[in-house]
Amino acid sequence: MLSQRTATGADLDALWDLRTRAVRISCATHYPSAVIAAWSAASPPPSLAQLTLAGSVLLMRRGERLAGFGALDLETGEVDALFVDPDCQGGGIGRALLDALEAMAREAGLARLFLSASLNGTPFYRRAGFTALREQWHEHHSGIVIRCVLMEKDLMIRIKPVI
Repeated sequence: MLSQRTATGADLDALWDLRTRAVRISCATHYPSAVIAAWSAASPPPSLAQLTLAGSVLLMRRGERLAGFGALDLETGEVDALFVDPDCQGGGIGRALLDALEAMAREAGLARLFLSASLNGTPFYRRAGFTALREQWHEHHSGIVIRCVLMEKDLMIRIKPVI
């Protein structure tokens, strides 16, 4: 059974462990081993704790197991993180988390979301309605530079005029 809740400070270590595992396994098909090694060895960025304290990090559990998490910066509209345990991928967990982050953004009055998608994550975000703006180099907080795709999603409701 899946359950979702807002993350707390007590969850930070487990969230980062899941993220590290996801980088090592899920991203390995799209990035060189040296990049994966440096990326997965990085310590958590201060933003993860800050967003957790702000109440904008959601986690999903399958039974007692942490299955994924997503983080949203409600001031900028940036999806700061979205990771699913590699053993749980393909089961709708990432989409459920992204939908929940979108609902949070709409409730906060945001007009759009944006993110720097990993190369392996880009198809997922396209299926969720994000548009690729350009490929870019993202400077990770650890100092490494990672190739990614800047993407955005318009959250404004479009109403078609009745003729």
